[in-house]
Amino acid sequence: MRALLDTHALLWALTEPRRLGRRARTFIENPDNIRVVSAASAWEIATKFRLGKLPQAQNVVREYSRHLITFMAEELPVTSQHALAAGLWETAHRDPFDRMLAAQCVVEGLALVTNDSAMREFAITTIW
Repeated sequence: MRALLDTHALLWALTEPRRLGRRARTFIENPDNIRVVSAASAWEIATKFRLGKLPQAQNVVREYSRHLITFMAEELPVTSQHALAAGLWETAHRDPFDRMLAAQCVVEGLALVTNDSAMREFAITTIW
């Protein structure tokens, strides 16, 4: 199974795995599953680190590529198809990062590993 990790799920998997839900941890730890990470998550982590909202993410920012390799994650670039889908969502959800991750899930046929109840606004399958 392939699933996209929400940004908080990625951070917790890398730094605080005990915070993951049981189903999320089982998915992530199963070597047969493919963990997908969006380039939008790198953007979100770097932005929030720069703004002082994620000071604990310093190591993740500095060693991001190495973390993805160690984590055996498949990186998903942001395409114009993803951007158009994110921009055209008929929902009041305002967070551009959430909109992008949801759009990528729909376009790529992925579930989303997330604990964010606001993601239920989108027509996507979630794992937690």
